[in-house]
Amino acid sequence: MTKLSRRHFLVLCAATNAGLLLPTGSAAAKALADSPLHKKVGESHTICPYCSCGCGLVIATDENGHITNAEGDPDHITNRGALDPKSVAVPQLSNSPLRLHKVMYRAAGSAEWEEKTWEWAAAEIAQRIKKVRDDTFVTTVKVDSKDVTVNRTEGLAWLGGAANNSEDCYLASKLMRSLGVVYLEHQARI
Repeated sequence: MTKLSRRHFLVLCAATNAGLLLPTGSAAAKALADSPLHKKVGESHTICPYCSCGCGLVIATDENGHITNAEGDPDHITNRGALDPKSVAVPQLSNSPLRLHKVMYRAAGSAEWEEKTWEWAAAEIAQRIKKVRDDTFVTTVKVDSKDVTVNRTEGLAWLGGAANNSEDCYLASKLMRSLGVVYLEHQARI
């Protein structure tokens, strides 16, 4: 039995790998290369919805728009292709059978849920915000026996989430300030 030196072992491994990479003329390999995909997959770039880090994701979707895969975006400045366990779970968030796809409303005192339209929900939320603002709006308060103008509502509050980016928070705070909301908070400070 001949002794195999380290150098000869490495040369043999390199030659074997090179041989595997050479194109073969087999009919099976050509047929596999020419076969069409079973389903079309589209890719899009997005941001992870879970925390405020803003990691970039490459999302693969099928022809129905369902997420089939989520990977880190190697070109994104924040995560450079790495993902945490929450980001990897984005397909579960999107494809969960428990996810609601329509507005469900339960009237006060009722035990039954009703299906409503998005237009109805937006209008209802706007009406309720306006009613609460009008009912709880304070124009002045007494400070050291003087009337001080405050123009605020004490019946509304806003709680931002960690998934909100700087632009979301800026717009939300502008909206809340324009309504007179003074109770603005963020989950990171609670």
